[in-house]
Amino acid sequence: MPWRDLPRLVAILWRLVPLVLSFVRDRRRWIRWGGPVPRPPAFHEHRARRMVRDIAELGPAFVKLAQILAARADLVREPYLAALGTLTDRVPPVPWTQIRAALQAAWNADPDSIVDHLDPAPLAAGSLGQVHRARYQGREVVVKVLRPNVEAVVVRDVRLARAIVNAVYARFPHHHVLGFRVVLDEFDLHVREEMDFEREAMQCMRMRERFSDEPRLRIPRVETVLTRRDVLVLEFMEGTRIDALDAQIARGLVSPRALVETLIESYARMMLRDGVFHADPHPGNLLVDAQGRIVLLDFGMVIDVGVPVRKALFETILAAIRRDADATTDGFFALGMVAPGTPRESMRELVRVLLDIALQDNAMEDRARAIADRVMRELFNWPIVLPGELVYFARTAALIEGVGARYDRNFNSIKVASPVVLKMRREILAVLLGDEGTREPIITFAATLGALAGGASVVIGRAWRRLQRDNLPSVR
Repeated sequence: MPWRDLPRLVAILWRLVPLVLSFVRDRRRWIRWGGPVPRPPAFHEHRARRMVRDIAELGPAFVKLAQILAARADLVREPYLAALGTLTDRVPPVPWTQIRAALQAAWNADPDSIVDHLDPAPLAAGSLGQVHRARYQGREVVVKVLRPNVEAVVVRDVRLARAIVNAVYARFPHHHVLGFRVVLDEFDLHVREEMDFEREAMQCMRMRERFSDEPRLRIPRVETVLTRRDVLVLEFMEGTRIDALDAQIARGLVSPRALVETLIESYARMMLRDGVFHADPHPGNLLVDAQGRIVLLDFGMVIDVGVPVRKALFETILAAIRRDADATTDGFFALGMVAPGTPRESMRELVRVLLDIALQDNAMEDRARAIADRVMRELFNWPIVLPGELVYFARTAALIEGVGARYDRNFNSIKVASPVVLKMRREILAVLLGDEGTREPIITFAATLGALAGGASVVIGRAWRRLQRDNLPSVR
């Protein structure tokens, strides 16, 4: 490690070590001996808020990494999972003088000579970029500017985070530590792509072309003439965050059912048919306009997934639906979801537990929630590691579940997904399974999408439960 990184390492450890020690004392009063320290719910809520504050103060790399961890229920428990989710909109803005200087350097001209009415007040401030409104040739646009010096900061912080995690794993080779290292590796791979706005512009245009035949989904046009590696100019699209539609729904302007159907169909096209999907789906990136259309924003993280991975996931889900523990276990290994060195029989026992939980009869909402909590506890305690693409499947699943459950306490993804997938069944299975797939029963399609909508690691428990009980309220 370069000596110049030492002050930053000390600053990171100053924030993180007290939190880590606090979590260790949940299990050992004196770190190495003694019983656990009693922790009431209020303590966990307070510590979750403190954790979010400390991560925000560590800067953009840690904020972005925390956003990924917010979709990892196999690594992070509540209430910490929900607290991490709030980091999508808690990033302090960059001063306008620095943003203006960055624009002048990128365009090699005074920004006011390029665009009109450039607003110094940011429309949004993310972990990597900041967005301002303007007008260009009479059109309303948004100007997204990469945070000054953020690339060097992210590269340094990723290097230090990797050194910390590797040192911990060398001393404590636990599968949860390995899970954090997998997340860090995936973050390191994709965060560099996110900081290239020319790549993001290309992905935006690519997705806009793919969905040009979908009137319920809007994707902004790119102003290619003004786009640079650190500046992205897009068509301005007005809308309300997808998690803030209560007033519109109350007035009958937006149908929650139609909204979720559009989400499911759009992401089914991306994940199953095309293998190219928008992998950063949080409420700040999804708006709903006055006509009830979904506005999809931020294409910095677009993931390509090959047919072999999608096919392996598909086959694993089908095995779970058949209650075939052996084939489901094979699928876990094929997908790379098992920590190295884990005996096959141990994973088979986990699969048996999950399938047993899924097939229990539960008619009450609180009982369903208790079973869901048990599923998550089993997944947290067993050697599950979500690799690469499955992390992003889980993030998408969390979005669909969250939107559906927010506006309908009885939300059931299978009931909503089934009619949506009927018209897509042939093209999806033709891609995944070839011609043989077009002869699969209809229930396969509904089960597959519903399972994906439950998260790659959680689907094993949810799919059967939802197929057997159409009226069971959804739980998160």
